[in-house]
Amino acid sequence: MFQFDPQGSYMMPVHFGPRPTSPRSSGWYRDVTSMTLSFLTDAEHVAQYLPQPYSVAEVPVVRITYACNRDVDWLAGHGYNLVSVSVAAKFQGERDQLEGNYCLVMWEDLADPILTGRELQGIPKLFASIDEHQIDDGRWSTRAHHFNHTFLEMRVSGLRAPTAEEIAASEAAREGRDHPMAWRCLPGISGFGVVSSQFTTFPSENIIEEAWVGEGQVTWQQQSWEQNPTQCHIINALADLPVVQWLPAVVARGSTNLIVMERLPREIG
Repeated sequence: MFQFDPQGSYMMPVHFGPRPTSPRSSGWYRDVTSMTLSFLTDAEHVAQYLPQPYSVAEVPVVRITYACNRDVDWLAGHGYNLVSVSVAAKFQGERDQLEGNYCLVMWEDLADPILTGRELQGIPKLFASIDEHQIDDGRWSTRAHHFNHTFLEMRVSGLRAPTAEEIAASEAAREGRDHPMAWRCLPGISGFGVVSSQFTTFPSENIIEEAWVGEGQVTWQQQSWEQNPTQCHIINALADLPVVQWLPAVVARGSTNLIVMERLPREIG
């Protein structure tokens, strides 16, 4: 009969034993290219998507990030693309008080990181086909689609090197706020009710080798139930977020480590 190994790390189906490991496995993503487009939104509008004790930060910034992840250690060198949407937020719990970005949704085009992130860290991940970025006459672009229907297009143009003032402002904005956060909410087997509700943070470290600043543009395509029966309500909610002001877009190349030993993913409360 199957027996749990108390030292093992499991994911479903657990009856085949702990997840395999390798000396070459780590949390490093060796080659990451990203586009981040940000805008100020209406705090009251976006607050409806944050569960207590989360609240919208004083400056309500929504960030839409595309990342092309290549040479991923824990995937034996394979890679995948993602698009995430987050909002600047605060967590005021009985034990933890954090500032960072609350993940509203993250699309990925590979099942393995979707399952790992959803089951372990509670990151709200979904599947979508995400095109690898294209560069045409200095303009960067990508799109995300599901069931052959495009729901998101991202473009960045007019890239230039960031000024010293912009670099300093970016570093100041991150000071004390490097806490990506989520809600690990598991419904009952029937799909109704809640059997587990945990708030989480999943820190990482980024090494930026190159970065440019430009003008970004995001186009959401409203979806009908017939076009996207499982995600249309999410896409349409994001498409309806008010854009008060676009902020400078950032394109970057570097690497990312998802396993920071002194700051491992954990439950917050």
